[in-house]
Amino acid sequence: MIQSLRLCNICHKISATDKDHLDCVQKRSIELEDADFKNSIPEKLNLSKDTHELGVEVRAILEHLSKDKNRSDES
Repeated sequence: MIQSLRLCNICHKISATDKDHLDCVQKRSIELEDADFKNSIPEKLNLSKDTHELGVEVRAILEHLSKDKNRSDES
């Protein structure tokens, strides 16, 4: 009996089952969680509170992340 093959919706490669590859689903889930985490960092750290204690590199990263979040919110 010949099984019908299906493409994974995530990686677009052949899947032997009728579902997306489990590793693709897990990778997508982690990517979405990482995006949510990245977007929540500026909110978790109130930048108006004593930023002088933070290193220059950390302040630059936080400012960059908050700019990225503001750009994605505007779209």
